[in-house]
Amino acid sequence: MRVWLMPLLLVLSSQALAEACLVHSQGNQVDVKVCQQNVNIPPNLFHDGFCQPQLQGQKVEVSYAEQCPAGSFGVCRNARVGGTLYQQDIHYYGVATDAHYLKPFCEQQSKGKWMVR
Repeated sequence: MRVWLMPLLLVLSSQALAEACLVHSQGNQVDVKVCQQNVNIPPNLFHDGFCQPQLQGQKVEVSYAEQCPAGSFGVCRNARVGGTLYQQDIHYYGVATDAHYLKPFCEQQSKGKWMVR
């Protein structure tokens, strides 16, 4: 009877670990909003490293949520981070015409799959 309980607990615990960070950066003629949804990055590394961008000359606000909010114009699914095996889904908000630049970056640099919302 306990054998079936373990897979159920694993599924529930992986869902509980779902984490996203919303990053809003503002600077000289720049206003960018993205949300990074963790796929397989260790939680501490995701929270303390990936969600702490160092953007010179920009005001950066970071907040956390269980998952990225609706309203993005595009998502880079399973984006690889810096040549590692770590992956995240990056949701883009704001100017939809930016997809012209974001899609090639997603597919070529991040080895992700671009999805229009």
